[in-house]
Amino acid sequence: MNGRPTASPSLSRRNFLAAVAAPAALAMPAALAMPAVAAEGEPQVDPNFQISKGRIRQSIMGWTYQDRMEMLDLARLGREIGLVAIEGIAESFYPQVRDLGLEISLVSGGHGFSKGPCDPRHRQFVIDQLSRAVELAAGLGTRNVITFTGMRYDGMDDDEAAAGCVDCWKAVMPLAEARGVNLVLEHLNSRDDSHSMKGHPGYFGDDVDFCVELIRRVDSPNMKLLFDIYHVSIMNGDIIRRIRQYQDVIAHYHTAGNPGRGEIDGTQEINYRAIMQEILATGYDGYVTHEFIPTWKDHQLALRHAASVCDV
Repeated sequence: MNGRPTASPSLSRRNFLAAVAAPAALAMPAALAMPAVAAEGEPQVDPNFQISKGRIRQSIMGWTYQDRMEMLDLARLGREIGLVAIEGIAESFYPQVRDLGLEISLVSGGHGFSKGPCDPRHRQFVIDQLSRAVELAAGLGTRNVITFTGMRYDGMDDDEAAAGCVDCWKAVMPLAEARGVNLVLEHLNSRDDSHSMKGHPGYFGDDVDFCVELIRRVDSPNMKLLFDIYHVSIMNGDIIRRIRQYQDVIAHYHTAGNPGRGEIDGTQEINYRAIMQEILATGYDGYVTHEFIPTWKDHQLALRHAASVCDV
């Protein structure tokens, strides 16, 4: 005997891996297991699923469904599933969706992502629009108004553009603080040029770390970050660690699958259940809004699926 064990003829590498994998699969918690995928690539979803835990306050972005459902029908579906809010809809729908029992999770800042304060030509317009939006949000009891840096322009100096953004938001802060409303700056990806709403080439605030720097320079408790998980995944990654790092300035979340901005299903790379658990661990009590563009044949089932993934 040379002290070296003799390999069993039947214990090939393939057999060994199969033997190890079987008990591991049995031990996997049900909450972490991916749903079975149907032939067409869509997970099996309970068509009657309703949110039961409710620890994540889920909302839906109206624009993503605007070509697929009437807004009030979308609001009714969200309410039935157990979502608590909606955003990205026309102001004219606010009274009706509130009558249905949904909150308005976010109010538009009115200046969009193209005409932002990085361009001095737009700064007064941005101040006026944000001021109006703050008053609207306060009247609704909505805590957050979205804002953007805007798009780069020819001859732009980055330092001057950053200073202009900070000065613009500072001009709105006295009103926002008095009315108890946050301005939430959204970081957007500039990488995806396949679709006007999947990516935004030329957007100034395309680095989430830089956006947080701008927020800190405003130096107000009412200047916050909209952490869009999809955009951060594309431009920065390291999502969970950044949630931990920036939890003190995050006031809103958006979801979508990457790549493609489709459903948050098994065809994309972000682990949304783990991210939802981390969001809860930070003590966050705001909204998580689904902003995926539906691709499934059954658009209603796609929303139920997203709600089920995030109901942790």
